[in-house]
Amino acid sequence: MEDRIDELREKRAEAEKGGGEDRIERQHEKGKLTARERIDYFLDDGTFHEFDQFRTHDTHTFGMEGKRIMGDGVVTGYGEVNGRKTFVFAHDFTVFGGSLGEVFAEKVCKVMDKAMDVGAPVVGLNDSAGARIQEGVGSLAGYAEIFRRNTEASGVIPQLSGIMGPCAGGAVYSPAITDFVFMVKESSHMFITGPEVIKTVTGEEVSFEELGGAQTHASTSGVAHFAEDSEEEALDHMRRLLSYLPQNNVEDPPRVEPWDDPERRDEELNSIVPDEPRKPYDITNVVDRVVDEGSFFETHADFAKNIVTGFARLDGRSVGVVANQPRVNAGTLDIESSEKGARFVRFCDAFNVPILTFVDVPGFMPGTDQEHGGIIRHGAKLLYAYSEATVPLLTVITRKAYGGAYDVMASKHIGGDVNYAWPTAEIAVMGPQGAVNILYDDELADADDPEQKRQELIDEYREEFANPYTAADKGFLDDVLEPPETRPRLIDDLEMLSSKRDSLPDKKHGNIPI
Repeated sequence: MEDRIDELREKRAEAEKGGGEDRIERQHEKGKLTARERIDYFLDDGTFHEFDQFRTHDTHTFGMEGKRIMGDGVVTGYGEVNGRKTFVFAHDFTVFGGSLGEVFAEKVCKVMDKAMDVGAPVVGLNDSAGARIQEGVGSLAGYAEIFRRNTEASGVIPQLSGIMGPCAGGAVYSPAITDFVFMVKESSHMFITGPEVIKTVTGEEVSFEELGGAQTHASTSGVAHFAEDSEEEALDHMRRLLSYLPQNNVEDPPRVEPWDDPERRDEELNSIVPDEPRKPYDITNVVDRVVDEGSFFETHADFAKNIVTGFARLDGRSVGVVANQPRVNAGTLDIESSEKGARFVRFCDAFNVPILTFVDVPGFMPGTDQEHGGIIRHGAKLLYAYSEATVPLLTVITRKAYGGAYDVMASKHIGGDVNYAWPTAEIAVMGPQGAVNILYDDELADADDPEQKRQELIDEYREEFANPYTAADKGFLDDVLEPPETRPRLIDDLEMLSSKRDSLPDKKHGNIPI
């Protein structure tokens, strides 16, 4: 028995070396952790249980004879994150460049299947050269098996992707299907075709970083939700994100022990919204003062900055936050912000996370580029997402809510459970200036002083129509609140709505305007 135990220990030690000390050293020279180091950092100490450590690739594959390395380029298993079960797989770049072959794919599929079986999140740490050329169509089949599982798991268990190195070709589609993508500045890249192929086909010269770096995907394409300064920061933020989420779609999000006074009234909220209707302010200052202190965790912060999304807590309960950002394009909704908001709303709805919406929106972005780019179709995504949501929807209008954008932003008419406005709110078909220009065009043309008359009419319109009381009179608002009342009222409402049960008509699925 002792001999057999010694043999087992030797094999484990060999498997843990991956591609060998030289390749591990090269990984470190690039400023990157190894697959096992990433898992050890990410999971709670001493909780990792590995699957399939001794599996190897098919040695009869072209060009792979005599290259048996245990693990076949991916480390898989499960452990705990903040005491909660989490499944994980990490590409091992020291083994065949982390390239995916049939056995590699089978290992990843096994851990994803097990995560689905037990109802726990799955986290993929990607660092791979892509499909293993030597295994031909078998590697392509392996990717497709993973994609199918990503799709089946979507909305059932949370899926997080960390891009810790290269991720190219078909390999990028698995992270793209998952819920949140974390990238590391300077060391991780995602693209369908690399710079050399682009240069050959189009003649365009572009660097890896410009084409598919973390900052590019976090700010321009929107593929990445986070662009982190280091691998450790990315892993820390993955752990934090999971703390807001349930294990699966049939559980409620975890409630932590409250640390902030639920009755706290922040008088500074009275002065955050400027008296001037067009003067910008930072909506995150409102969010921070309403939610539990220090709990707001913004997602997709660098993309479509005219809308803010993220997670927070109200009296220890998890909520998803969606808010128009008046300091960027006046908070106007456009193609990118509509898509960003819609995807976040649908995620929260899938995982039973109540949604808190702050509204200050003058409408949808005008212009031929938006119209030709499909703002009608893309804006409808956000409308669709809110309309199909069955989680508690809490809405606060801080200032402007004009036109169709008023309807879209979790209004009472598309399912808002509690809808409030501050006294500064202006709710109307359009802004006072536009309304006056249309309604009083002839009168302004005949006026002795058109500008003075226009201003008088604007003030009259704002006083009579652009206020929250008309909407409140019709029952479209549940109340008009003094800003400091907002936090305690929302906490009471969230408790009231904790037993909400809602359902949609039976159907296979809807046809969102993709």
